[in-house]
Amino acid sequence: MNRFEYVRAGTVAEAVQAFAGAEGSRFIAGGTNLIDLMKYDVERPGRLVDITRLPLDRIEERDGGLRLGALATNAAVAYDARVQSRYPLLANAILAGASAQLRNAASTGGNLLQRTRCYYFYDTATPCNKREPGSGCSAIGGIARIHAIFGTSAHCIATHPSDMCVALAALEAVVQVSGPKGERSIPIADFHRLPGNTPEQDTNLKPGEIVVAVDLPARDFGSHYTYLKLRDRLSYAFALVSVAAGLELDGDQVKTARLALGGVAHKPWRNRKAEALLQGKPANRESFQAAADLIVAEAKTQGGPQGNAFKVELARRAIVRGLEQAAAGTPQSISDKRIQ
Repeated sequence: MNRFEYVRAGTVAEAVQAFAGAEGSRFIAGGTNLIDLMKYDVERPGRLVDITRLPLDRIEERDGGLRLGALATNAAVAYDARVQSRYPLLANAILAGASAQLRNAASTGGNLLQRTRCYYFYDTATPCNKREPGSGCSAIGGIARIHAIFGTSAHCIATHPSDMCVALAALEAVVQVSGPKGERSIPIADFHRLPGNTPEQDTNLKPGEIVVAVDLPARDFGSHYTYLKLRDRLSYAFALVSVAAGLELDGDQVKTARLALGGVAHKPWRNRKAEALLQGKPANRESFQAAADLIVAEAKTQGGPQGNAFKVELARRAIVRGLEQAAAGTPQSISDKRIQ
């Protein structure tokens, strides 16, 4: 065990100050990801700032939508009556992830900040630019079946592991943060980063900033939605491909479309051109296939028997199926993993 300091904060200001007081500080709430990283010697924080006593666990109505406190647990959000009735896309995405025990401990803010589950990131004996910048990416040319097909770089092909964040991307949530220079709002589309030349940076948070809340907008896609998650086994597995779809229909035509993919990029992946293509089109398989084709045309895969080329067709079919389910108002059951 590496030595570290432990500080318990009572207010957001105390947490921000304590974080700035030591090199290598980390905020800790549920710890469902950070503790694992410490055990694997991937993370070696010099100070843990415990934020579990902060008053950030409420779920409140705000500006026609809902504000989720950063310390609201995944279980509390998924089973909140307002979330289930108005934002069932988010509730279903959360329930598709992890186990009941983890959802009881994991926080909303922590879910946003969880790190990739790339094999090589966790294996400290192998080069990894995310863990050690400049050391190389072992996944490129290695075992890459779980890795990204969109938004990759020559330095990293890791994926973001969250289910919740995929739904938040489709809903266009806004993340509220506080830090040494005050408070600011970050649209979820701008919160996570693509790897580029700095894969060690997962988000656009500035040093010392802490997530305090996530705002859900008034538009909820409560009638026509689905969260489809495809994985190697039915439970306790991360997505190979996931689809969060929300539609507003005018008769049998698409008025508004939101579509986000998980398991395929360093951040929840949206293609706004594909969403725009669906506007005004019939809500049928032909339209949905055209949107899927436009999205997967940008895919870049890793070859070989341990590569991820299979994800292209898997994503194409998942997009079509997800949109068909959303249009029909028959959302995916979290107990159904079949794909046709």
